[in-house]
Amino acid sequence: MKLSIIGTGYVGLVSGACFAEMGNEVHCVDTDEAKISLLRSGGIPIYEPGLEKLVKANVDRGTLLFTTSIQEAMAKTDIAFIAVGTPPGEDGSADLKYVLQVAKSIGEHMGHRMIVVNKSTVPIGTADKVTRVIRGELDRRGSDLEFSVVSNPEFLKEGMAVADCMSPDRVVIGTDDERVIKVMEELYAPFQIKRPRVVFMDVRSAEMTKYAANAMLATKISFMNEMAGICEKVGADVNKVRIGIGSDSRIGFSFIYPGCGYGGSCFPKDVQALIRIADQSGHEPRILAAVERVNDDQKRVLAQKIAVRFGEDLNGKVFALWGLAFKPGTDDMREAPSLTIVEELVRRGAKIRAYDPQATKQARDVYLKGNEGVEYFSSKYDALDGVDAMILVTEWNEFRSPDFPEMAKRMKGAIIFDGRNQYSTERLKDAGFEHFQIGVR
Repeated sequence: MKLSIIGTGYVGLVSGACFAEMGNEVHCVDTDEAKISLLRSGGIPIYEPGLEKLVKANVDRGTLLFTTSIQEAMAKTDIAFIAVGTPPGEDGSADLKYVLQVAKSIGEHMGHRMIVVNKSTVPIGTADKVTRVIRGELDRRGSDLEFSVVSNPEFLKEGMAVADCMSPDRVVIGTDDERVIKVMEELYAPFQIKRPRVVFMDVRSAEMTKYAANAMLATKISFMNEMAGICEKVGADVNKVRIGIGSDSRIGFSFIYPGCGYGGSCFPKDVQALIRIADQSGHEPRILAAVERVNDDQKRVLAQKIAVRFGEDLNGKVFALWGLAFKPGTDDMREAPSLTIVEELVRRGAKIRAYDPQATKQARDVYLKGNEGVEYFSSKYDALDGVDAMILVTEWNEFRSPDFPEMAKRMKGAIIFDGRNQYSTERLKDAGFEHFQIGVR
């Protein structure tokens, strides 16, 4: 099939590369000329395991093409995926500006019957808005071309996006058009060789499914962090509680690890947007509001523990921070807990020596740009030299079993604030460390 993917951000680029890998001809469109030039050369603007190799292979094969011209892409393809960002507005609702701009461009340049697919995470009812915008442009042109608007939300996990796209848990498609159903079944057939994965439903249910899925996962994280807070107060160990409840097959172990809060491009934005959707529909989203409050508070827990241990005035104190990205396997720092932790410690007068395997450039050039309280290092051990304590924020694999004697030699204070409960207290005690965890008194 011949597809256009409009937007070469995280979702668009991964989806485009995976569709091309399955033999489709994919035209990816973006207005950023520098990004398109990079992509044409086989490079990528983000870090995602396996993606660069996939992009380069399909660029070389001629199945993955990049352009700044939506008109060019429309002329050559029959299915157009909208995969642009929907950033949160001031009130937390999803901003549809870019989605509707793309819809307008599709209406302006469409020259034959097309299927338009919303891949972006969009509020319920967006397909209707996209339909109206495209139809308005066609009417303005005096055209009676037929088209269908489909909801096909993405469920990619950063750090595992290529694997998720190539072998998805499910593919949700919202449409009531029988012709479209057949086309989408054919498009996704190569992704479901082992078992059926496509779930068809009405458009609004498909739009809601993406929000409900992310809200559910965010709820599990905040619930476990709530339990961690209670455990600290009553003298229980949340690590043992996690095993106790996770062993129940109805609960499971996924997303019940206590920590310093969730971040990234999806959970914070989607929870906020769903809260706004509920408010606008006249429903009070009490659970979702609590999920968001708990997460906001959880991002400050490590800084509070540090202030209890060292005092509120941290002038003269230096801390190593391991991990800047919101999760391992990505360089994404959107809404990362590290940002709140750094802000809280620097505000109290501390200096930070930071290390992350992938996110340092994002931190230095964008998210912590100009913050003179932070210094960056290319080695996790070099970041430890002379520090009063180490703070573990992101659970990268290389942090799981470090050389504790080497750490003790480099650090002024043998203290670890373990924001992901990665380490055994007994092991750290044997190595001479104080160990502070989430959810353990």
